[in-house]
Amino acid sequence: MSDDEGATPSGRPTGSGEEPGTPTEAAEAAEPTATGPQPSTASKDPLRGSRTSGIWAAVVGLGLVLLLLVVFIAQNTQTVNVAFLGWEGTAPLSVTLLVAAIAGLFLAVAAGTLRILQLRRRVRRDTRS
Repeated sequence: MSDDEGATPSGRPTGSGEEPGTPTEAAEAAEPTATGPQPSTASKDPLRGSRTSGIWAAVVGLGLVLLLLVVFIAQNTQTVNVAFLGWEGTAPLSVTLLVAAIAGLFLAVAAGTLRILQLRRRVRRDTRS
């Protein structure tokens, strides 16, 4: 007789001639408690993500973006002529490019917001019907 005979995969004896992995054993393992299935403490990750870790990651990411932005501004200080809808003037290249990028960001946010509102109205209308 080997070490594996008469024992379940978890190492418990199977009892009176019961084969390992029988439906009774599977039902016992999957049987929920009154409050639902309880995760084992061994499978719970103590280093799981949290809101604090998400905020920390965001702060680090924004800090890197800010550093890259400062480098961009420092390297693009030459003055350029800018003309827009009849307005003319001079400004540093970095400021001109940043203003253009921010204007593009606002346009994208406006288009996205309008699309989200349109989808919410459609969902609300479909749930009433």
